[in-house]
Amino acid sequence: MTKKKTDNNQDHKKQDPEINIVKEIVETIPYIVVAVLVVWLVVTFVGQRTQVSGSSMYDTLENGDNLWIDKLSYRFHDPERFDIIVFPFQDSDVYYIKRIIGLPGETVQIEEDGTILIKEKNEDFYRLEDRYAYYDGGQFRPAYEYDSSSDQYVPVTQEWTLGEDEYFVMGDNRNDSKDSRYEDVGLIKRKSLIGKAAIRIWPLSKFGKID
Repeated sequence: MTKKKTDNNQDHKKQDPEINIVKEIVETIPYIVVAVLVVWLVVTFVGQRTQVSGSSMYDTLENGDNLWIDKLSYRFHDPERFDIIVFPFQDSDVYYIKRIIGLPGETVQIEEDGTILIKEKNEDFYRLEDRYAYYDGGQFRPAYEYDSSSDQYVPVTQEWTLGEDEYFVMGDNRNDSKDSRYEDVGLIKRKSLIGKAAIRIWPLSKFGKID
């Protein structure tokens, strides 16, 4: 009888490592769930990393730059002129990054030399002091779109009146940017704004707040 009891104790000891592993896994699951929840909350409501693709924001941003997008600020205040914002292209998984030029209720007019005029309600047009524009080749080139009815490229509309929840956006590289000047991008509604580009996190040589 004594020998049998000793054997049972040995069997019990052999099972202990397996029981401990299962116990550790069970105890770890809540931490994993909390970690996943925290990440989801941060990405959904606070911010996320994104990478610049293309040259439409040159020379403020360059192809390959990694940015931190602030999703939280616009929950407390309205977007401001010259903010760099991220939004989906036609509700797709493709995201554009541009600079806000026109605010809700304003009229935006672009002259042949690229000068931007802004008109607020019941006010006269005034010239926008835009120090962010970059002109590839040193001279502004008007935007053109293909017109199927005439089978040729024609200048896009040069004046836009914004609704109460719409923003007019442009890339800093004015001669190489698909933005609100083009019909398939158009005016951007407030609800479509993902967030504001706040910090450049890569390359490290350019790390810091984005102007």
